[in-house]
Amino acid sequence: MRTRHRIILATYGTLGDLHPYLAIARELRGRGHRPVIATSEFHRRIIEAAGVEFRPIRPDISFDDLTLHRRLTEPRRGLERVIREVMLPALRSTYDDLLAVVEDGGADLLISQILVFAAPLVAEMTHVPWVSTELQPGAFMSVYDPPVLAPFPSLARLRPLGPRFHRALFRSARLLARSWGEPVHHLRKDLGLPAGGDPLFEGRNSGRLVLALFSEVMGAPQPDWPPNTIVTGFPFHDEPDFELPSALSAFLAGGEPPITFTFGSSAAWDAASFYRDSLEAVEILGRRAVLLVGGNPNNQPCAPLPEKVMVASYVPYAQLFPRSAAIVHHGGIGTTGQALRAGRPMLITPVGGDQFDNAARAVRLGVARTIPHRRYTARRAAEELSRLLEDRRCADQAAAVGKRIRCEDGVRATADVIEQQLQQTA
Repeated sequence: MRTRHRIILATYGTLGDLHPYLAIARELRGRGHRPVIATSEFHRRIIEAAGVEFRPIRPDISFDDLTLHRRLTEPRRGLERVIREVMLPALRSTYDDLLAVVEDGGADLLISQILVFAAPLVAEMTHVPWVSTELQPGAFMSVYDPPVLAPFPSLARLRPLGPRFHRALFRSARLLARSWGEPVHHLRKDLGLPAGGDPLFEGRNSGRLVLALFSEVMGAPQPDWPPNTIVTGFPFHDEPDFELPSALSAFLAGGEPPITFTFGSSAAWDAASFYRDSLEAVEILGRRAVLLVGGNPNNQPCAPLPEKVMVASYVPYAQLFPRSAAIVHHGGIGTTGQALRAGRPMLITPVGGDQFDNAARAVRLGVARTIPHRRYTARRAAEELSRLLEDRRCADQAAAVGKRIRCEDGVRATADVIEQQLQQTA
């Protein structure tokens, strides 16, 4: 019989940052454990609706704050602003909140995402075993498999220069960012903890276990990854109880598979002309389409929709992507993983963050084409989609990749590793 353990999963960000941990928590709960998700108050409703215990940690921001959203997703400095203007100014509050979560009722294991900078400090202060996670392969900053960096996507052309060049490049990037982690060092000193490593680099990795929550199809382990890293596969959060709107069900059953357009849960708040251009593109192509427009009312088309187009605010990707002819999206890791599993070709239009690297990896896999968001127009989208839909090799490769990923079970594999870790620390 399994011992019932209280496991804290701390994360921060959009649905792409929440769903993997929600899937893991549900699996752990099904195994008799007591998982708790600690994250922004913004996500309370979704977590509690899934039957998982929720505890809030600060900061709490609204992802529909358009001005803030633009600052945090701008390619050149967006990540820096997330860290220096949102997360680290609230570090002491995050620490206090997370410490309370761990101490109220006890904790047997603390699992955290990169933006929860307080997690290793709480673990050290309470002596609770800590496991760190990464959601995308580019986060490892490997010189052998270098990521495409959002501030300088053109550097991707220098990928063939190899490890020596990228080692120097990443060393320079580290020097530029070395002051970002000062609030962490100051708090460590206040708590009487040793200095620790750079919280943006080696200090963010647990010496116990690093979980790579994605498929090796996207990124295989490299010699310079932490040696205690385990690649689990994507822990997909599916919603089998979600009922498709009857109109959408009828639409999907009433003709050829549509092209699906989505900008995820965050980028959709500042989609600019993406949906208008997408609607015009499918009219040029004469194709059926589904537009997933999110919660921003500005994304709703003003004119009456053509018969070949359906609009919805939200539909679980697992229910829609496999029934699509192609998927056009922003390149978030959660959306990319779902599209890969569906086995459908993609047109990716990255905005910022990890999206440029995810897009580049999908292109190298032979399952996608890409257009930077700032260059996405109706005419260009129609041209790229036409090439994509006519490319038999791309369709076959997407189907083959989808079959590989469907053979994985990232949720079960992750829960197995977590239970093994609990047995080792018992």
